[in-house]
Amino acid sequence: MSLPVFLGPVTGVSAGQSVVLEGDEARHAVVVRRIRVGEQVVLVDGQGTSATCDVVETTRSTLTADVLTVAVAEPPTPAVTVVQAIPKGDRGELAVEVLTEIGTDVIVPWAASRCVGVWRGDRAAKSLAKWRATARESGKQSRRSWLPEVTEMATTSDVVTLVEAADLVVVLHESATRSLGSVDLDGVSSIVVVIGPEGGLTDEELESFGPANAVRMGEPVLRTSTAGVAAVAALLSRTGRWS
Repeated sequence: MSLPVFLGPVTGVSAGQSVVLEGDEARHAVVVRRIRVGEQVVLVDGQGTSATCDVVETTRSTLTADVLTVAVAEPPTPAVTVVQAIPKGDRGELAVEVLTEIGTDVIVPWAASRCVGVWRGDRAAKSLAKWRATARESGKQSRRSWLPEVTEMATTSDVVTLVEAADLVVVLHESATRSLGSVDLDGVSSIVVVIGPEGGLTDEELESFGPANAVRMGEPVLRTSTAGVAAVAALLSRTGRWS
């Protein structure tokens, strides 16, 4: 059975050292997950380091563990960024959860012109916090040593900047004539996938992202909350990351 994973202070640690998990993460381990002395856990820093540890002491708010082994993973390549137009309700958290599980590296909430969901004021802060918490928990569940970054909400201008810096850009659009399967991944180290809102991309948005980057995924038109997952999975299945 896989060992439980928690976020912990393991950056730069070595086998034989002790680490102390504190705060909400420790309370989740000890009170919710009921981790006890003598059990083993994996602590990750979210930046590539994972440490298998023996639990040697617990309180209601701390967990002390001895480090047994340490592994440091290189950043995965190609790096995948998903620009996710903000969906309505909790569909955004669903998208973040599964995008994290399949290996997305950066998730960008995008305030597209036709978004049904709108983030303003306190709602923006709370919604972003939910997306980040979802990415963190999903990353632990899927045993990722590198956790995804969920950025601040982006404008279309911000997305254009991301698009211009990427090796490969994929903009999902139901009217595109080019298929996702035709995209050439040779030599690509960074991919940006742009997912429009429920109301679709405007002509201006499509033009700003480069009409040549538009692709389609067959006849079905997927929801904005599931389209990114399908596209990223299709792309990663053709890379060494899923070999």
